[in-house]
Parts: sequence; C-alpha cells; structure tokens
Amino acid sequence: MKSKLLLVLSLCIAFHAAELSAQTRWNKAYQDYIDKYKDLAIEEMHKHNIPASITLAQGLLESGAGRSELARRGNNHFGIKCHDWKGRTMHHDDDARGECFRVYDNPRQSYSDHSTFLASHQRYASLFRLSRTDYKGWAHGLKAAGYATNPRYAYSLIDIIETYQLQQYDRATKYDHFVVNHQYNGSSSDAGLSYTIKRCNKNYYVIARAGDTFQSIGQEMGVSGTRLARYNERPLHEALSDGDVIFLKKKRSRADKSFKGVPHRVKAGESLYSISQKYGITLKALYKKNQLDPSYTLQPGDLLWVY
Repeated sequence: MKSKLLLVLSLCIAFHAAELSAQTRWNKAYQDYIDKYKDLAIEEMHKHNIPASITLAQGLLESGAGRSELARRGNNHFGIKCHDWKGRTMHHDDDARGECFRVYDNPRQSYSDHSTFLASHQRYASLFRLSRTDYKGWAHGLKAAGYATNPRYAYSLIDIIETYQLQQYDRATKYDHFVVNHQYNGSSSDAGLSYTIKRCNKNYYVIARAGDTFQSIGQEMGVSGTRLARYNERPLHEALSDGDVIFLKKKRSRADKSFKGVPHRVKAGESLYSISQKYGITLKALYKKNQLDPSYTLQPGDLLWVY
C-alpha cells in the first residue's frame, strides 16, 4: 500500500513538473515573440494610432506566438483572410474548411497590412476615436466589430496584455523607440523621423529648423508641444530659430560629471539660456550654482559652474 502511494505521489510530482515545464516554455515563447516584434508594433502605432499592446496581443493570439501554420508558411500573424487581396494566398481550416488567407513575404508586411486593414474598414472606424492607451476599449471594440468569432476574444487580448505588461508600449514615443534601437547621432530615417536625434547629459535633443514650432516637433516625436516647451523653459508659442537645441526630456540640475571642477568661460554672444541648453541643465540650476541675481548681465570671460 505504501509503495502504491509513493508511486502515485511520484507520478503526480512528475506530471506537475512536466506541466510547469510546458507552461515555462509557453511563457518563454510569448516573451520571445514580444521581444522580436514589439518594435514593429510601436512603429505601426505611430503610423496608424493603433495601440501597440493590441497589435502585439492580437499577433500573439492569432499566430500562437508565431508558431501557427499561417505564421510559419504565410507570415500571416493576424489571421487576415483574403477578401479583396490581390497577393499570394494559402488555404487553411478556420471557421470553415479550406478558407483563403493572405500570404506575406515577411512579418513586417503582415504587421503593416494589419494596420491598413483596420484603418481602411469602416466597421473599425469608431476604435480610432478611442485613446491610444485604452487597450480594453480597443479589445472589446474589435470583438464587437466582428474581428473574431470567439466570444471571449476581448478578454483573451486583455489577459495577454496585462500578463505581459504590453500596455507599457502604448506610451512609447518615437524618440524612445529610436534611442533604444538605433545608434545615437546617426540617421533616424529608418525610425520614421526626419530629425537626427542626438544625446547630451543623459538626455536627447534635436536641432530646430526654420519654421519649426514646439507643436510640429512634438507631433513628429510623439511628445506634446506643451511638454516640449516646458522641458526647454520657453513659452509654447515662442518662435523657434533655425539651429535651436530642443530637448526631448526634462533637463537635469547639473552637467555631465566630466565637467566637475571645470567652469564654462562665457564667449561673446552667449546667454545664460544658451549655456543651459549647451550643457543640458535647467536655467534655474545655472543661476543657483553661480549665485546669480536675475538682473545680472553676463559678460564675455565670466566663469560659470555647470556641474
């Protein structure tokens, strides 16, 4: 009797271990998929205003984390059927036997077509009036619009998003995407940006061009114009000049540590503000470090502490 109990217990432990192992593999497959395709989802979000979390969750669910036959043979990550498709096709059993599905050359085409598919069909139009961070509204809206027949489709998307914290990608700006995935001070055209993003004092900045405004720069970068103006300590509607340094995040209270003990010698034409922009520090901090009165007139040759 004792040996039988030990055998049953051993079998239960082995079964539980196998179950945990399978679950771990499943979770790893999901995380690997997210790591591989989150950048595509963010890019599509900035092009079409579809939450990256929704795109990723749909891709995970529809493709089985990239392991479905449609994904492997046809690069179709979203289960989009042929409809008016003029490209290559394949047949696969879904709601009915032998249904026609779109075939893509690569996953990027699948992600792009998914965005176009949603943006071009009137039945999904109401979704684009939702906030980009309203992933629950998008999930229920997709189900209500008939994207999938599974009655729990919306809840499945929400579970995936919240389990893997995909909502964090809905707040990613274009410059966040760039600085994480590209070299600093290089071409940013492949990130969909017309500006070159540069780095200074653990911050990022672009150089304004003639005719730019905080609103126009903010629109391209995915940051509000009001926030950009505040980061750069200027009025929102103040005219920008060609060559102005525009920081994309809040400036720091001191310069890079390489300037510790090294004062800045003021040159002709410089202002306290231009110096604060040069080192990526706030104007308030520059005044405080040098114990300057607001009425102080800067002179060439003055020495200013920036660290």
